[in-house]
Amino acid sequence: MAATAPGEPVGTPRDGLVPQLHGLHAVVFDTDGVVTDSARVHAAAWQLAFDAALRAHPPAEPALRGPFDPVEDYRRYVDGKSRIDGATAFLAARRTALPPGGPDDPPGTGSVGAVAAAKDAAFTAHVAEHGVEAYPGTVRLLDRLRRAHVPCAAVSASRHARDLLLRAGVRDYFACLVDGADSARLGLKGKPAPDLFLEAARRLRTAPEETAVVEDALAGVEAGRDGGFALVVGVDRTGTGSSAADLKRSGAHLVVRDPAELLGP
Repeated sequence: MAATAPGEPVGTPRDGLVPQLHGLHAVVFDTDGVVTDSARVHAAAWQLAFDAALRAHPPAEPALRGPFDPVEDYRRYVDGKSRIDGATAFLAARRTALPPGGPDDPPGTGSVGAVAAAKDAAFTAHVAEHGVEAYPGTVRLLDRLRRAHVPCAAVSASRHARDLLLRAGVRDYFACLVDGADSARLGLKGKPAPDLFLEAARRLRTAPEETAVVEDALAGVEAGRDGGFALVVGVDRTGTGSSAADLKRSGAHLVVRDPAELLGP
């Protein structure tokens, strides 16, 4: 994809983009739930892993023993985060004390690492059997951005992002990808720290204040806000008022139901 030279603004009314994008240099997209429909698969895999952990290690307080909610618990505790960070956050919220374990723990319920591994095994099996698709509205926006010569990057805390984008047939829309493997290799902090987005902007040769972020996770919206990005777009696919309000409170300048809403008339 042809990229504009650093310092050259892109996005004008004739490009068919909403005014909020006019004059910006690049757009950074979260992957799961924004580009691909894999967020629901992540949520289902977490539900299997967490419910098994709660059965094996029920919290002392009965009110905390309920099953993992793949909508509310997912977006509040694990969405946008690395597997270990997500597992740690949810188990802490349920006051389930497990040893941290490590990244090489086999799938199970004996440690935080084992719970994270169980989630990864469930997610990988589902994707291998059923595949993954890109959201049509996001593809329309990506196509318009490419025709307007607006460079784009994809970001994900997951190590599966590259495979997901390839399976969904949209990898070529992105000039670069910053994923969980990059995070481990470069020592980048996970969301809500802005490191992943800042690294994507660096690779696109754009400054955050000239770049937009499109993100559905609360942690990711916080990362865009704290990274000083010019426009943080929250994607609320739940359609609930509480979710949209949470995205705005976390720092979204604009909340849409689908990224296609960023296309102009």
